[in-house]
Amino acid sequence: MLQDGLLRGRRILITGGGSGLGLAMAERFAALGAQLVLCGRRAELLAAARDGLVARHDAHVQTLTCDVREPAAVEAMFDAAWQQGPLDVLVNNAAATFIAQTERLSARAADAILGPTLHGALYCTLQAGRRWIDSGRPGVVLSILSTSTRTGRAFTVPSAMAKSALLAMTRSLAVEWGPHGIRSVAIAPGPFPTAGAGQALDPTAGRAFANAASNGEASTGAGVAAGARAAAYPANPLGRVGRPPELAELAAFLVSDSAAYINGEMIAIDGGQHLRTSGAEDLLAWGPDDWARARGGRGG
Repeated sequence: MLQDGLLRGRRILITGGGSGLGLAMAERFAALGAQLVLCGRRAELLAAARDGLVARHDAHVQTLTCDVREPAAVEAMFDAAWQQGPLDVLVNNAAATFIAQTERLSARAADAILGPTLHGALYCTLQAGRRWIDSGRPGVVLSILSTSTRTGRAFTVPSAMAKSALLAMTRSLAVEWGPHGIRSVAIAPGPFPTAGAGQALDPTAGRAFANAASNGEASTGAGVAAGARAAAYPANPLGRVGRPPELAELAAFLVSDSAAYINGEMIAIDGGQHLRTSGAEDLLAWGPDDWARARGGRGG
């Protein structure tokens, strides 16, 4: 959909850029000419992502290991990124979540979600915004949120809280930083198949989620009957889960000059699923054995 070279010359930092939706966005940004800075905690994962991007797109890719939960580490990461040139775009993508009965959450478990999802995104946004404003440069902050910002979501309360707070940040900074030429935008994905996503959010349905991904790939053509599409993933009005390149295409548009008049907005990309369900209703019927298996699946 997007014009070749749309992001040529842009430097884009993606947190959690070594895998999943972060890597899908990196692929599309690189194909459109962007220079990339990939941030994550696992150096080997970042290196593999970099090598693939260079091979496929002849892209300029810098990798920086960083635990975004640590403000000093985030500042050092931005210093290192800026040494190769100022950034034009920050993508707040790194996050953590798992299902749990909220009353059983320990403070440590809650912080394991709030740390990267909320605090990490805030720390990165502050570092980018401060540098842009001090140097008089424009910029774009794109935050990957969740449809729980609209519906709430039982059993993932810290994640829903964190994503909702980042939506408030997006809207607030649109007003505060807009006069500096800094846009703040967000995407709220619904179900997208990424490594571990089904297991993290519903260990008993991980296989069904994976099946929906493969079935959904074949259920998008106009010649497929509506019943067949619905059977692939009945929770979704379109009968399928999302494909990561679909989200990446939207992200590329939002950080480009083609979206220069979009500020403070969050766009849902979920096939309309949040209009039907928050995605947690099946868990209300879980018994003690189901929850015990879920806790065991994440190591306690």
